Amino acid sequence: DIVTTMKSRLWCSSLWRNAVAQCKTGRRTLATLPDQTKTRILTGPGLDDFISGKVDLADAPAVPDHLKRRKGQRLGLPAWLKTEIPIGKNYGELKKTLRNLNLNTVCEEARCPNIGECWGGGEEGVATATIMLLGDQCTRGCRFCSVKTARAPPPPDPNEPFNTAKAISQWGLDYVVLTSVDRDDLADGGSGHFAYTVQQLKKRSPNILVECLTPDFRGDLDSVATIVYSGLDVYAHNVETVKELHWLVRDPRAKYQQSLEVLRHAKRLQPKLITKTSIMLGIGETDEQVLQTLQDIKAAGVDCVTLGQYMQPTKRHLKVVEYVTPEKFQFWEKIGSQLGFSYTASGPLVRSSYRAGEFYIKNLLKKKLHKTDTSEKMKSMYA
Repeated sequence: DIVTTMKSRLWCSSLWRNAVAQCKTGRRTLATLPDQTKTRILTGPGLDDFISGKVDLADAPAVPDHLKRRKGQRLGLPAWLKTEIPIGKNYGELKKTLRNLNLNTVCEEARCPNIGECWGGGEEGVATATIMLLGDQCTRGCRFCSVKTARAPPPPDPNEPFNTAKAISQWGLDYVVLTSVDRDDLADGGSGHFAYTVQQLKKRSPNILVECLTPDFRGDLDSVATIVYSGLDVYAHNVETVKELHWLVRDPRAKYQQSLEVLRHAKRLQPKLITKTSIMLGIGETDEQVLQTLQDIKAAGVDCVTLGQYMQPTKRHLKVVEYVTPEKFQFWEKIGSQLGFSYTASGPLVRSSYRAGEFYIKNLLKKKLHKTDTSEKMKSMYA
């Protein structure tokens, strides 16, 4: 049709402009490159490799022996994982607001190493936190998580949706992450409470972008649908680790395929909805297992993935097997791009709710909205 033809011509003209620009700026052609660089280009992955999804792990950086745990040993923290103690005006004010409104954050409960950066406002000076709904007691006991556990937690606070919307509107944010503990004691897993919070937030701040980092709701797809249709902008659910280590890392009620199906169903219900997940490294996984997990996640239709270092919150929790180097995380970021993810954040301190990731996804959402508006205008022009 006319719209498709115009898009094709625009795409071709942009390719031509890029080619002309490269000539004008004097960028090198293959013939003028050093022999070593030529060899790397010619022997590297081609278009067919990207299309087929084949990935070569031969270039994956190895983790040095001194960063691997031996039996009876507890690893010391490498320099790149040491962060500053959280201080500052923003940090204090945000904490005061949360306590006054009786709100919980995953930042505190999960002992996130980035709490100083997020609560302090980072470079932008805008403080943010990931609000944890449905209380601070989880009905599951994953071995990596420091959130308190209980078989029968107190009932959800009926004022929490209103207080959450009030607090976030006061912070003046344009992107926020809502998450929750697992509530297997509730018939709907807490999905109704979760969705109502999103609706109250959108009602008070219509332009805010909301990411929901949800539990698996015991695989109940109706609960997943409740969240999907709540008005959110990003649906996130964490796979957490590779399939082979699920039994060791997560509560027995959390299953690898169940998590993938949650993500798959969210995309099935709303194909244009951005979906996101996260995995931890350093628990004893192999490169082949990480690659397979990324491929499984991509096959489930997930748009964005984050990879970060697992850090043992207390002596009672699962021990770190190895500290993955920043170079290895960069390698996995490249692999994510090769596999076709819209966004891959990979680094030692990267977490599923990560400021840099929020910034990128926010822009991704805006581009999608702009593209939709432009497409609609073009269709109306040639209707």
